[in-house]
Amino acid sequence: MPVAAAAPLATGPARHGTPPRIVTLAPNATELVYAAGAGADIVGTVLRSDYPPEARTIPRIGDGIQFSEETILTLRPTLVVGWLPSDGTRSLERRLAPLGVPLVYANPKSLDDIPALIRDLGDRLGTRAAADAAARGLERRIRALRPAPPPPQTVFIEISADPLYTLGRDPLTNDLLARCGGVNPYATHAIAAPQVSVESVLHLNPQVLIVSPYGRETLAARRAWWAQHGLPAALADRIYAVDPDQLHRPGPRLVDAAEAICADLRDSRTRP
Repeated sequence: MPVAAAAPLATGPARHGTPPRIVTLAPNATELVYAAGAGADIVGTVLRSDYPPEARTIPRIGDGIQFSEETILTLRPTLVVGWLPSDGTRSLERRLAPLGVPLVYANPKSLDDIPALIRDLGDRLGTRAAADAAARGLERRIRALRPAPPPPQTVFIEISADPLYTLGRDPLTNDLLARCGGVNPYATHAIAAPQVSVESVLHLNPQVLIVSPYGRETLAARRAWWAQHGLPAALADRIYAVDPDQLHRPGPRLVDAAEAICADLRDSRTRP
């Protein structure tokens, strides 16, 4: 089910009359609404919503963790789309409920959920044709993913260098890795993004490293750092970079990240 809170997006009427007024509470929600053909109807979003480029001109209502309920209410939304439930979103839900304004959560658990979620949004927002076209395109690309030859390779995904964080029990990313012929050695960790020690990574000795560099943390710098610590994957140049926005935003561009990671894991098979 692509939407959190155990409920799919309700199907709305075909678009006619006054267009919807949408507020998005996360960058991935913004990208999904654009993919569904309703980006022009977003009247408020969060600071890091910067894709597609048109999203940069949308008024800001907060930073994704904290947002102004009063500002949202003054925008007169007809739909609010978030990512994960939080104290802030639950409080906002209580303010929106008497007004008949739904707040839905776009939290896909697999790559297949992403096109399904785009279709759900298109049904609700009256943009079914555009949403279905975007969903079909993503489905074709997901089906066309080419995994590395078996057996599966262990893949360490570094999402922060200092302190060192990785992805753990994150079903969406682990589904992506499985489709590319990889397995996350931290997949059974109790939380989605655990902090881990260098010693733990060295002990697990992953065959491939995927890093998502921020700021000054370039691929070359991370390769050198891990090589200095003696990690065989870094010494053998089986370390790759992926765009952090593509990998960490559970929206349409995650398929871009999947294509890149599948190619990386095929390449890693050619290295000693």
